[in-house]
Amino acid sequence: MISPSSIDQIFETSRVEEVIGDFVQLKKAGSNFKGLSPFSDERSPSFMVSPVKQIWKDFSTGKGGTAVSFLMEHEHFTYPEALRYLAKKYNIEIEETVQSDEQKEKANEKESLYLVSEFASEYFKNILHKTDQGKSIGLSYFKERGFTEETIKKFDLGYSLNEWRAFTDEALKKGYNIDYLAKTGLTIVKEDKRFDRFKGRVMFPIKSMSGRVLGFGGRILITDKKAAKYVNSPESEIYYKSKVLYGIHLAKQSIAKEDNCFLVEGYTDVIQFHQTGVHNVVSSSGTALTSEQIRLINRLTKNITVLFDGDAAGMRASLRGIDLILEQGMNVRVCTFPEGEDPDSFAKQNTLEELGTYLNENAKDFIQFKASVLFEDSKNDPIKKAETVRDIIMSISKIPDRIKQEIYIQECARIMDISEEVLFTTLAQLDKKETQEEHKKTQSDQKAFEVIKHEAPQEKVDVQYILERKIIELLLLYGSKTKDFEDLVFKENEKGELELEPVIQQAKVFEKIFLDLQDDEMEFSNPQFKILYYTIIDRLNQDAAFDLKTFVNSVDQDMANEITTILMEDERYSLDDWNRMDIFPKEKEVTIAQIVSETILSLRCFLIDQKVKGFQQETLQNKIDTNRNILEEVKDYSSLKMLLSRKLNRVL
Repeated sequence: MISPSSIDQIFETSRVEEVIGDFVQLKKAGSNFKGLSPFSDERSPSFMVSPVKQIWKDFSTGKGGTAVSFLMEHEHFTYPEALRYLAKKYNIEIEETVQSDEQKEKANEKESLYLVSEFASEYFKNILHKTDQGKSIGLSYFKERGFTEETIKKFDLGYSLNEWRAFTDEALKKGYNIDYLAKTGLTIVKEDKRFDRFKGRVMFPIKSMSGRVLGFGGRILITDKKAAKYVNSPESEIYYKSKVLYGIHLAKQSIAKEDNCFLVEGYTDVIQFHQTGVHNVVSSSGTALTSEQIRLINRLTKNITVLFDGDAAGMRASLRGIDLILEQGMNVRVCTFPEGEDPDSFAKQNTLEELGTYLNENAKDFIQFKASVLFEDSKNDPIKKAETVRDIIMSISKIPDRIKQEIYIQECARIMDISEEVLFTTLAQLDKKETQEEHKKTQSDQKAFEVIKHEAPQEKVDVQYILERKIIELLLLYGSKTKDFEDLVFKENEKGELELEPVIQQAKVFEKIFLDLQDDEMEFSNPQFKILYYTIIDRLNQDAAFDLKTFVNSVDQDMANEITTILMEDERYSLDDWNRMDIFPKEKEVTIAQIVSETILSLRCFLIDQKVKGFQQETLQNKIDTNRNILEEVKDYSSLKMLLSRKLNRVL
């Protein structure tokens, strides 16, 4: 187990904006950062990070918390794993305490799959570098491909012995469960037989964005017509092919920095580019590109450059799948290499400067590229040309940006030598067809929708909930600050009537709130807010140097999530970039005392109103002449509410 002192050091050192910045492209938004949600498919940013508060909030899913909770949500880390990840990132040496057998047994199945995969990666690396067979076969192959020792280690490349049970026997000897070896696909179990899936293959570990081993790709080195050239791990609880990009853990920072991602086909393409010096490159690992993979890139950049080799047939097949990228509003460029070359071979034969120059000069906009490629095949055949035009317009229709659509229509008209009017008409027909299909679906669901519409009660605003939540927010943000408060004291005037007179008193915010609520015997109606309220008050009483980051990290995950939701709610306006429109919201810090006083007064007014309604209900249920005392109380409460409302500058 990680010692408390190490945990404290990790929390003190880590920066939430730096941690999340490794996974999400963040842009400055006032004092905060914003970006696309990594937990949902969206085109407008709803993800907010606060460097000041050291918390984050995803308004699209409701998730939020600290750097640790982000890693637990995004990478599915356990709490200790998240801490170890941060320790490694910030070069913090962890002090360990002894872990009991009972604690070891509590590790869940997913964690066991990760552990097995990490063991396998280390095993294959050791075989590659420390055995005769590994060196003579595996290492020789990688060096023949032009990979340096440094590159081989950087990508954790390995080798699986050409023996049926070498890995499985070693894993079992080390105490790893056969069930987990089978579930990761490292071992194939058939009745009473057990053998290695990757026998006699060089190994490419496939990692998550944070660098965790999810699965493997294995390439056979001998000519065997019965065996596949490449074999990948089967899907498991930790490995989903459609959601993984090879090399993303090493490319993410460069992709965000360069604001562009090169997309290639194979493992060696990625590795060779990296070795040459182009780091913002990933691979779909030979599988068809999926929307989940595109969303991974979309979090880091809006720009993708797809790299094709000189194989024209393969290139046309791949073109059909890239419409998915356009659908997500991304900018797509395409670059092809000379005939007989692929990204791997071309990068190997050229310097970084030569490779960079070639990519810059030969990368074309996707629509332009598609039009020019298809035009070559159809320019002498009217029927093919019509099909080509329709194919290109179909791609253009996927683009959500209307301005881009028009620009592409103009470019397509120029390349295909056809009028813009015809192309716009075709585009309109496609849009109309899509709209009609959506309308039919809506009509088919209309009956069910109407039932829901009539049955669903209109949601009422819970005033007390909002005010209690505001009090929690004020305590968290300003609880330890000392301010001048204008208190209201009841005094009788010459006529014997009660009047409120202002008196200035200095106090800490949490003391002011606590005493006012205690004086009025006001209790929180929301159970979670009640627990949170007394937890915060207790901490503020004990610790004069109250630190919000430390406090959030010290509470359980549910409470931390609630705190984050409360604190980040008011940051929503910065997502809309009001300053750009010359609208400057008033800073809350300037009027802390006023906000505290008004919130408490508003809560008092609300509770008085509830009390009066209760009296009125009681009066209706009984005879009027027996309820004179109640009527007097109603009158007194109504007068008090009027005085408070005047102070709040509200009209009753």
